[in-house]
Amino acid sequence: MTEKQRTIAKPVSLKGNGLHSGVEVEVIINPAPENYGYQFKRTDVEGTPVIRALAEYVKITERSTTIVDKGASITTVEHLLAALYGLGVDNALMEINGPEVPIIDGSSKPFVSAILSAGIVEQEADRVYYAIREKVEYKDEARGIEIVAYPDDDFLLDVHIDYDSKVVGHQYASMKNISEFKSGFSACRTFVFLHELEYLQKNNLIKGGDLDNAIVIIDRPVTQDEIDRLAKLFNKPSIKVKPEGILNNVELAFANEPARHKLLDVIGDLALCGVRLKGRIIASKPGHNANVEFAKILRKSIKASHNKPLPPHYNPDQVPLYDINQVQKILPHRHPFLLVDKITSLDEWVVTGIKNVTMNESFFTGHFPEEPIMPGVLQIEALAQVGGVLLLSSVPDPDNHLLYFMRIDSVRFKRKVVPGDTLNIRMQLKEPIKRGIALCRGEGFVGETMVIEAEFMAQLARKPVV
Repeated sequence: MTEKQRTIAKPVSLKGNGLHSGVEVEVIINPAPENYGYQFKRTDVEGTPVIRALAEYVKITERSTTIVDKGASITTVEHLLAALYGLGVDNALMEINGPEVPIIDGSSKPFVSAILSAGIVEQEADRVYYAIREKVEYKDEARGIEIVAYPDDDFLLDVHIDYDSKVVGHQYASMKNISEFKSGFSACRTFVFLHELEYLQKNNLIKGGDLDNAIVIIDRPVTQDEIDRLAKLFNKPSIKVKPEGILNNVELAFANEPARHKLLDVIGDLALCGVRLKGRIIASKPGHNANVEFAKILRKSIKASHNKPLPPHYNPDQVPLYDINQVQKILPHRHPFLLVDKITSLDEWVVTGIKNVTMNESFFTGHFPEEPIMPGVLQIEALAQVGGVLLLSSVPDPDNHLLYFMRIDSVRFKRKVVPGDTLNIRMQLKEPIKRGIALCRGEGFVGETMVIEAEFMAQLARKPVV
Protein backbone atom coordinates (compact mmCIF):
# COMPACT_ATOMS: atom_id res chain seq x y z
CA MET A 1 0.00 0.00 0.00
CA THR A 2 1.29 3.45 -0.88
CA GLU A 3 1.67 5.92 1.99
CA LYS A 4 0.09 9.35 1.78
CA GLN A 5 1.69 12.69 2.55
CA ARG A 6 0.73 14.37 5.82
CA THR A 7 0.43 17.85 7.24
CA ILE A 8 -0.93 19.27 10.51
CA ALA A 9 -4.64 19.89 11.01
CA LYS A 10 -4.40 23.50 12.24
CA PRO A 11 -1.81 26.16 13.08
CA VAL A 12 0.01 25.95 16.39
CA SER A 13 2.50 28.39 17.92
CA LEU A 14 5.43 28.33 20.35
CA LYS A 15 7.36 31.18 21.95
CA GLY A 16 10.83 31.36 23.41
CA ASN A 17 14.30 32.79 23.05
CA GLY A 18 16.77 31.94 20.33
CA LEU A 19 19.72 30.07 21.78
CA HIS A 20 22.41 32.18 20.14
CA SER A 21 20.62 35.43 19.39
CA GLY A 22 18.77 35.69 22.69
CA VAL A 23 15.87 37.27 20.79
CA GLU A 24 12.37 36.34 21.93
CA VAL A 25 10.54 34.87 18.96
CA GLU A 26 7.26 33.19 18.10
CA VAL A 27 7.11 30.40 15.55
CA ILE A 28 3.76 29.36 14.08
CA ILE A 29 3.64 25.93 12.45
CA ASN A 30 0.99 25.96 9.73
CA PRO A 31 -0.60 23.30 7.51
CA ALA A 32 0.80 23.27 3.98
CA PRO A 33 -0.35 21.78 0.67
CA GLU A 34 0.90 18.57 -0.88
CA ASN A 35 4.52 18.49 -2.10
CA TYR A 36 5.25 21.73 -0.19
CA GLY A 37 7.92 20.28 2.06
CA TYR A 38 9.27 22.38 4.94
CA GLN A 39 9.54 26.13 4.47
CA PHE A 40 10.17 29.08 6.81
CA LYS A 41 8.69 32.57 6.40
CA ARG A 42 10.37 35.54 8.10
CA THR A 43 7.37 37.70 9.00
CA ASP A 44 9.61 40.37 10.57
CA VAL A 45 11.58 41.02 7.37
CA GLU A 46 10.35 43.28 4.56
CA GLY A 47 8.68 41.23 1.87
CA THR A 48 8.24 38.27 4.26
CA PRO A 49 10.76 36.09 2.39
CA VAL A 50 10.24 32.33 2.40
CA ILE A 51 13.24 30.01 2.82
CA ARG A 52 13.02 26.38 1.76
CA ALA A 53 14.49 23.96 4.28
CA LEU A 54 16.87 22.23 1.86
CA ALA A 55 20.54 21.39 2.24
CA GLU A 56 21.65 23.73 -0.55
CA TYR A 57 20.38 26.71 1.47
CA VAL A 58 22.51 25.91 4.53
CA LYS A 59 25.23 28.53 4.97
CA ILE A 60 26.30 28.20 8.61
CA THR A 61 26.75 25.09 10.78
CA GLU A 62 28.51 26.57 13.80
CA ARG A 63 26.77 25.03 16.86
CA SER A 64 23.48 24.81 14.90
CA THR A 65 22.12 24.73 11.36
CA THR A 66 21.29 27.99 9.57
CA ILE A 67 19.47 28.27 6.24
CA VAL A 68 19.78 31.44 4.14
CA ASP A 69 17.92 32.70 1.07
CA LYS A 70 16.49 35.94 -0.34
CA GLY A 71 18.58 37.99 2.08
CA ALA A 72 17.07 36.34 5.16
CA SER A 73 18.19 33.54 7.44
CA ILE A 74 16.79 31.15 10.02
CA THR A 75 19.08 29.63 12.66
CA THR A 76 18.74 26.47 14.80
CA VAL A 77 16.21 24.78 12.55
CA GLU A 78 17.27 21.22 13.38
CA HIS A 79 15.12 20.48 16.47
CA LEU A 80 11.91 21.63 14.80
CA LEU A 81 12.70 19.79 11.57
CA ALA A 82 13.47 16.62 13.55
CA ALA A 83 10.05 16.87 15.24
CA LEU A 84 8.26 17.21 11.89
CA TYR A 85 10.19 14.38 10.28
CA GLY A 86 9.98 12.17 13.36
CA LEU A 87 6.18 12.49 13.54
CA GLY A 88 5.71 11.83 9.82
CA VAL A 89 4.69 15.37 8.82
CA ASP A 90 5.74 15.99 5.21
CA ASN A 91 4.43 19.51 4.56
CA ALA A 92 4.51 22.54 6.88
CA LEU A 93 5.03 26.31 6.72
CA MET A 94 6.78 27.85 9.71
CA GLU A 95 6.11 31.57 10.18
CA ILE A 96 8.65 33.15 12.50
CA ASN A 97 9.08 36.76 13.65
CA GLY A 98 12.79 36.56 14.40
CA PRO A 99 16.10 35.16 13.17
CA GLU A 100 16.15 31.93 15.16
CA VAL A 101 13.86 29.07 16.11
CA PRO A 102 13.36 29.18 19.91
CA ILE A 103 15.50 26.73 21.82
CA ILE A 104 12.90 26.23 24.63
CA ASP A 105 14.23 23.19 26.56
CA GLY A 106 16.99 22.25 24.09
CA SER A 107 15.18 19.25 22.61
CA SER A 108 12.43 18.47 20.08
CA LYS A 109 9.87 17.63 22.73
CA PRO A 110 8.08 21.04 22.86
CA PHE A 111 7.67 20.94 19.07
CA VAL A 112 6.45 17.34 19.19
CA SER A 113 3.85 18.26 21.83
CA ALA A 114 2.67 21.26 19.80
CA ILE A 115 2.37 19.26 16.57
CA LEU A 116 0.44 16.48 18.28
CA SER A 117 -1.89 19.02 19.88
CA ALA A 118 -2.63 20.44 16.42
CA GLY A 119 -3.26 16.99 14.98
CA ILE A 120 -1.83 15.31 11.89
CA VAL A 121 -3.92 14.68 8.77
CA GLU A 122 -3.42 12.64 5.62
CA GLN A 123 -3.36 14.29 2.22
CA GLU A 124 -4.21 12.90 -1.21
CA ALA A 125 -0.74 12.76 -2.76
CA ASP A 126 1.56 9.78 -2.29
CA ARG A 127 4.52 10.25 0.04
CA VAL A 128 7.85 10.67 -1.73
CA TYR A 129 10.76 8.46 -0.67
CA TYR A 130 14.34 8.31 -1.80
CA ALA A 131 15.64 4.78 -1.44
CA ILE A 132 19.41 4.53 -1.01
CA ARG A 133 20.51 1.94 -3.58
CA GLU A 134 24.23 1.77 -2.89
CA LYS A 135 26.73 2.78 -0.25
CA VAL A 136 26.99 6.56 0.23
CA GLU A 137 29.83 7.94 2.34
CA TYR A 138 31.11 11.18 3.84
CA LYS A 139 34.44 11.35 5.69
CA ASP A 140 36.41 13.98 7.54
CA GLU A 141 39.52 12.00 8.34
CA ALA A 142 41.21 14.84 10.21
CA ARG A 143 38.38 14.87 12.77
CA GLY A 144 37.59 11.17 12.67
CA ILE A 145 34.07 11.86 11.36
CA GLU A 146 32.33 9.35 9.14
CA ILE A 147 28.71 9.06 7.96
CA VAL A 148 27.75 6.10 5.79
CA ALA A 149 24.40 5.09 4.31
CA TYR A 150 23.50 1.59 3.15
CA PRO A 151 20.41 0.29 1.33
CA ASP A 152 17.50 -0.75 3.54
CA ASP A 153 13.73 -0.99 3.28
CA ASP A 154 13.27 1.23 6.35
CA PHE A 155 14.92 4.30 7.91
CA LEU A 156 17.43 3.27 10.58
CA LEU A 157 20.06 5.28 12.41
CA ASP A 158 23.12 4.30 14.45
CA VAL A 159 25.18 7.04 16.09
CA HIS A 160 28.50 6.82 17.91
CA ILE A 161 30.10 9.72 19.77
CA ASP A 162 33.47 9.95 21.48
CA TYR A 163 34.62 13.13 23.21
CA ASP A 164 37.68 11.65 24.92
CA SER A 165 36.04 12.52 28.21
CA LYS A 166 35.60 10.55 31.42
CA VAL A 167 32.05 11.88 31.65
CA VAL A 168 30.99 11.42 28.03
CA GLY A 169 33.32 8.86 26.52
CA HIS A 170 32.07 6.34 23.98
CA GLN A 171 28.30 6.49 23.67
CA TYR A 172 26.00 4.79 21.20
CA ALA A 173 22.40 5.36 20.19
CA SER A 174 20.33 3.35 17.76
CA MET A 175 16.92 3.85 16.18
CA LYS A 176 15.38 0.89 14.35
CA ASN A 177 12.30 2.70 13.10
CA ILE A 178 11.20 6.34 12.93
CA SER A 179 8.23 5.41 15.17
CA GLU A 180 10.75 5.29 18.06
CA PHE A 181 11.53 9.00 17.72
CA LYS A 182 8.76 10.38 19.92
CA SER A 183 9.41 8.27 23.03
CA GLY A 184 13.09 7.48 22.59
CA PHE A 185 14.73 10.63 21.23
CA SER A 186 12.52 13.74 21.05
CA ALA A 187 13.09 14.69 24.73
CA CYS A 188 16.89 14.44 24.53
CA ARG A 189 18.47 17.84 25.07
CA THR A 190 21.49 19.52 23.65
CA PHE A 191 24.64 19.33 25.77
CA VAL A 192 27.67 21.48 26.27
CA PHE A 193 31.01 21.08 28.03
CA LEU A 194 31.97 23.66 30.64
CA HIS A 195 34.98 24.83 28.62
CA GLU A 196 32.72 25.33 25.57
CA LEU A 197 30.30 27.35 27.68
CA GLU A 198 33.03 29.76 28.61
CA TYR A 199 34.18 30.08 24.97
CA LEU A 200 30.64 30.63 23.66
CA GLN A 201 29.97 33.33 26.24
CA LYS A 202 33.18 35.17 25.41
CA ASN A 203 32.29 35.06 21.69
CA ASN A 204 28.86 36.59 22.21
CA LEU A 205 27.02 33.34 21.49
CA ILE A 206 24.32 31.49 23.50
CA LYS A 207 22.75 34.81 24.51
CA GLY A 208 19.50 32.91 24.99
CA GLY A 209 21.08 29.98 26.78
CA ASP A 210 20.29 29.11 30.34
CA LEU A 211 20.66 26.08 32.52
CA ASP A 212 17.15 24.88 31.68
CA ASN A 213 17.89 24.07 28.04
CA ALA A 214 21.18 22.19 28.07
CA ILE A 215 23.05 19.44 29.87
CA VAL A 216 26.28 20.97 31.18
CA ILE A 217 29.15 18.49 31.37
CA ILE A 218 32.03 19.23 33.76
CA ASP A 219 35.15 17.86 32.08
CA ARG A 220 37.79 19.38 34.36
CA PRO A 221 38.26 20.13 38.04
CA VAL A 222 36.29 23.22 39.12
CA THR A 223 36.22 25.28 42.28
CA GLN A 224 33.06 26.22 44.14
CA ASP A 225 33.76 29.85 43.25
CA GLU A 226 33.48 28.95 39.54
CA ILE A 227 30.24 27.08 40.16
CA ASP A 228 28.81 30.02 42.12
CA ARG A 229 29.80 32.41 39.34
CA LEU A 230 28.06 30.17 36.80
CA ALA A 231 24.93 30.07 38.97
CA LYS A 232 24.89 33.85 39.18
CA LEU A 233 25.40 34.18 35.43
CA PHE A 234 22.35 32.04 34.74
CA ASN A 235 20.22 33.40 37.58
CA LYS A 236 20.22 30.16 39.57
CA PRO A 237 20.22 30.22 43.39
CA SER A 238 22.72 27.39 43.53
CA ILE A 239 24.08 24.58 41.41
CA LYS A 240 26.26 21.59 42.14
CA VAL A 241 28.24 19.02 40.22
CA LYS A 242 26.74 15.55 40.35
CA PRO A 243 29.04 12.57 40.98
CA GLU A 244 28.70 11.55 37.31
CA GLY A 245 30.21 14.88 36.23
CA ILE A 246 27.22 16.94 35.14
CA LEU A 247 25.54 19.94 36.73
CA ASN A 248 22.41 19.29 38.72
CA ASN A 249 20.46 21.71 36.49
CA VAL A 250 18.59 18.86 34.74
CA GLU A 251 17.90 15.16 35.16
CA LEU A 252 19.09 12.93 32.35
CA ALA A 253 16.26 11.38 30.35
CA PHE A 254 18.56 8.50 29.35
CA ALA A 255 22.02 7.40 30.42
CA ASN A 256 23.16 7.99 26.83
CA GLU A 257 21.18 11.21 26.32
CA PRO A 258 24.08 13.02 24.56
CA ALA A 259 24.32 10.29 21.90
CA ARG A 260 20.54 10.28 21.53
CA HIS A 261 20.54 14.05 21.05
CA LYS A 262 23.19 13.70 18.34
CA LEU A 263 20.89 11.19 16.63
CA LEU A 264 18.06 13.73 16.90
CA ASP A 265 20.31 16.32 15.24
CA VAL A 266 21.11 13.90 12.41
CA ILE A 267 17.37 13.45 11.76
CA GLY A 268 16.79 17.20 11.75
CA ASP A 269 19.68 17.85 9.38
CA LEU A 270 18.77 14.97 7.05
CA ALA A 271 15.25 16.41 6.84
CA LEU A 272 17.00 18.97 4.62
CA CYS A 273 17.13 16.28 1.91
CA GLY A 274 13.59 17.34 1.03
CA VAL A 275 12.13 13.82 0.87
CA ARG A 276 11.87 10.93 3.27
CA LEU A 277 14.71 8.43 3.18
CA LYS A 278 14.92 4.66 3.10
CA GLY A 279 18.30 3.42 4.20
CA ARG A 280 20.51 2.64 7.16
CA ILE A 281 22.63 5.58 8.32
CA ILE A 282 25.69 4.94 10.49
CA ALA A 283 27.23 8.12 11.88
CA SER A 284 30.45 8.30 13.86
CA LYS A 285 31.15 11.60 15.63
CA PRO A 286 28.46 13.50 13.67
CA GLY A 287 27.99 17.25 13.86
CA HIS A 288 25.94 19.80 11.97
CA ASN A 289 28.61 20.43 9.34
CA ALA A 290 29.09 16.73 8.60
CA ASN A 291 25.34 16.07 8.67
CA VAL A 292 24.66 18.85 6.18
CA GLU A 293 27.53 17.86 3.87
CA PHE A 294 26.12 14.33 3.85
CA ALA A 295 22.64 15.69 3.13
CA LYS A 296 24.08 17.65 0.20
CA ILE A 297 25.55 14.45 -1.24
CA LEU A 298 22.14 12.80 -0.99
CA ARG A 299 20.44 15.87 -2.49
CA LYS A 300 22.56 15.54 -5.63
CA SER A 301 21.45 11.93 -6.03
CA ILE A 302 17.83 12.85 -5.32
CA LYS A 303 17.88 15.59 -7.95
CA ALA A 304 19.42 13.22 -10.48
CA SER A 305 16.81 10.56 -9.70
CA HIS A 306 14.00 12.98 -10.61
CA ASN A 307 15.06 12.54 -14.23
CA LYS A 308 15.96 8.88 -13.89
CA PRO A 309 13.35 6.21 -13.14
CA LEU A 310 14.42 3.98 -10.29
CA PRO A 311 14.22 0.21 -10.63
CA PRO A 312 12.02 -1.82 -8.29
CA HIS A 313 13.82 -2.81 -5.12
CA TYR A 314 15.14 -6.35 -5.55
CA ASN A 315 16.87 -8.38 -2.87
CA PRO A 316 17.97 -11.79 -4.23
CA ASP A 317 18.16 -13.14 -0.66
CA GLN A 318 14.50 -12.37 -0.02
CA VAL A 319 11.95 -15.14 -0.48
CA PRO A 320 9.89 -14.24 -3.59
CA LEU A 321 6.19 -13.61 -3.33
CA TYR A 322 5.64 -16.27 -6.05
CA ASP A 323 8.32 -18.74 -7.13
CA ILE A 324 8.27 -20.39 -10.55
CA ASN A 325 5.86 -23.11 -9.43
CA GLN A 326 3.39 -20.54 -8.10
CA VAL A 327 3.78 -18.42 -11.24
CA GLN A 328 2.76 -21.44 -13.34
CA LYS A 329 -0.44 -21.75 -11.31
CA ILE A 330 -1.43 -18.26 -12.48
CA LEU A 331 -0.02 -17.98 -16.01
CA PRO A 332 -0.87 -20.47 -18.77
CA HIS A 333 2.55 -20.08 -20.45
CA ARG A 334 5.05 -22.95 -20.41
CA HIS A 335 8.55 -23.71 -21.71
CA PRO A 336 9.95 -22.35 -23.95
CA PHE A 337 7.64 -19.34 -23.71
CA LEU A 338 7.41 -18.74 -19.97
CA LEU A 339 9.46 -15.55 -19.52
CA VAL A 340 9.06 -14.73 -15.82
CA ASP A 341 10.93 -16.62 -13.10
CA LYS A 342 9.46 -15.08 -9.95
CA ILE A 343 7.19 -12.34 -8.67
CA THR A 344 8.76 -10.11 -6.01
CA SER A 345 5.83 -7.86 -5.06
CA LEU A 346 2.15 -7.43 -5.88
CA ASP A 347 -0.69 -5.13 -4.88
CA GLU A 348 -3.86 -4.02 -6.66
CA TRP A 349 -1.96 -1.50 -8.81
CA VAL A 350 1.65 -2.64 -9.22
CA VAL A 351 3.49 -5.93 -9.76
CA THR A 352 7.24 -6.55 -9.96
CA GLY A 353 8.97 -9.63 -11.25
CA ILE A 354 12.26 -11.11 -12.40
CA LYS A 355 13.41 -12.74 -15.61
CA ASN A 356 16.89 -14.27 -15.38
CA VAL A 357 18.46 -14.27 -18.83
CA THR A 358 20.84 -17.18 -19.48
CA MET A 359 22.73 -18.49 -22.49
CA ASN A 360 20.52 -21.60 -22.35
CA GLU A 361 17.56 -19.64 -23.80
CA SER A 362 16.55 -21.29 -27.06
CA PHE A 363 16.28 -18.00 -28.92
CA PHE A 364 20.00 -17.27 -28.55
CA THR A 365 20.72 -20.05 -31.05
CA GLY A 366 19.63 -17.81 -33.88
CA HIS A 367 19.59 -14.31 -32.30
CA PHE A 368 22.48 -14.03 -32.85
CA PRO A 369 25.14 -16.76 -33.02
CA GLU A 370 28.04 -14.30 -32.82
CA GLU A 371 26.40 -11.76 -30.50
CA PRO A 372 23.56 -13.18 -28.38
CA ILE A 373 20.88 -10.53 -27.70
CA MET A 374 17.43 -11.08 -26.19
CA PRO A 375 14.91 -10.17 -28.91
CA GLY A 376 12.96 -7.00 -28.23
CA VAL A 377 9.68 -8.75 -28.89
CA LEU A 378 10.48 -11.23 -26.11
CA GLN A 379 11.38 -8.41 -23.73
CA ILE A 380 7.90 -7.03 -24.43
CA GLU A 381 6.47 -10.50 -23.80
CA ALA A 382 8.32 -10.74 -20.46
CA LEU A 383 6.79 -7.43 -19.36
CA ALA A 384 3.38 -8.58 -20.50
CA GLN A 385 3.62 -11.84 -18.57
CA VAL A 386 4.55 -10.03 -15.36
CA GLY A 387 1.58 -7.75 -15.99
CA GLY A 388 -0.53 -10.84 -16.58
CA VAL A 389 0.06 -11.91 -12.99
CA LEU A 390 -1.33 -8.54 -11.83
CA LEU A 391 -4.41 -8.73 -14.05
CA LEU A 392 -5.21 -12.40 -13.47
CA SER A 393 -4.83 -11.85 -9.72
CA SER A 394 -7.65 -9.31 -9.93
CA VAL A 395 -10.26 -12.02 -10.59
CA PRO A 396 -11.29 -14.79 -8.19
CA ASP A 397 -10.91 -17.56 -10.82
CA PRO A 398 -7.79 -16.87 -12.93
CA ASP A 399 -7.87 -20.43 -14.30
CA ASN A 400 -11.01 -19.52 -16.24
CA HIS A 401 -9.53 -16.37 -17.83
CA LEU A 402 -7.06 -15.49 -20.57
CA LEU A 403 -5.28 -12.27 -21.50
CA TYR A 404 -5.06 -10.89 -25.01
CA PHE A 405 -2.93 -8.04 -26.37
CA MET A 406 -5.00 -5.25 -27.86
CA ARG A 407 -2.36 -2.58 -28.32
CA ILE A 408 1.30 -1.83 -27.56
CA ASP A 409 2.44 1.82 -27.57
CA SER A 410 5.45 3.99 -26.82
CA VAL A 411 7.93 1.11 -26.91
CA ARG A 412 11.52 2.16 -26.37
CA PHE A 413 14.53 -0.13 -26.19
CA LYS A 414 17.32 1.68 -24.37
CA ARG A 415 20.03 -0.96 -24.04
CA LYS A 416 20.48 -4.51 -25.24
CA VAL A 417 19.75 -7.41 -22.88
CA VAL A 418 22.32 -10.21 -23.00
CA PRO A 419 23.06 -13.54 -21.26
CA GLY A 420 23.83 -13.01 -17.58
CA ASP A 421 21.45 -10.07 -17.19
CA THR A 422 18.67 -10.04 -14.62
CA LEU A 423 15.65 -8.27 -16.06
CA ASN A 424 13.86 -6.51 -13.19
CA ILE A 425 10.34 -5.69 -14.33
CA ARG A 426 7.64 -3.35 -13.03
CA MET A 427 4.11 -3.22 -14.46
CA GLN A 428 1.62 -0.68 -13.19
CA LEU A 429 -2.04 -0.06 -13.96
CA LYS A 430 -2.60 3.42 -15.40
CA GLU A 431 -6.26 3.38 -14.38
CA PRO A 432 -8.76 0.90 -12.90
CA ILE A 433 -9.72 -2.10 -15.05
CA LYS A 434 -13.00 -1.39 -16.85
CA ARG A 435 -15.07 -4.13 -18.51
CA GLY A 436 -12.01 -6.36 -18.62
CA ILE A 437 -9.87 -3.75 -20.41
CA ALA A 438 -6.60 -2.84 -18.70
CA LEU A 439 -4.12 -0.05 -19.51
CA CYS A 440 -0.63 -0.65 -18.08
CA ARG A 441 2.80 0.89 -18.18
CA GLY A 442 5.80 -1.40 -18.07
CA GLU A 443 9.47 -0.83 -17.35
CA GLY A 444 12.39 -3.25 -17.39
CA PHE A 445 15.73 -2.63 -15.72
CA VAL A 446 19.11 -4.29 -15.64
CA GLY A 447 20.78 -3.04 -12.50
CA GLU A 448 20.05 0.70 -12.24
CA THR A 449 19.59 1.10 -16.00
CA MET A 450 16.21 1.09 -17.72
CA VAL A 451 16.47 -1.14 -20.80
CA ILE A 452 12.87 -1.13 -22.02
CA GLU A 453 9.64 0.80 -21.47
CA ALA A 454 6.23 0.36 -23.08
CA GLU A 455 2.50 0.89 -22.62
CA PHE A 456 0.00 -1.92 -23.05
CA MET A 457 -3.70 -2.38 -23.55
CA ALA A 458 -4.94 -5.88 -22.76
CA GLN A 459 -8.26 -7.65 -22.47
CA LEU A 460 -9.06 -9.94 -19.59
CA ALA A 461 -11.61 -12.43 -20.95
CA ARG A 462 -13.15 -15.71 -19.90
CA LYS A 463 -11.92 -18.81 -21.64
CA PRO A 464 -14.31 -20.05 -24.32
CA VAL A 465 -16.51 -22.95 -23.24
CA VAL A 466 -15.75 -26.12 -25.20
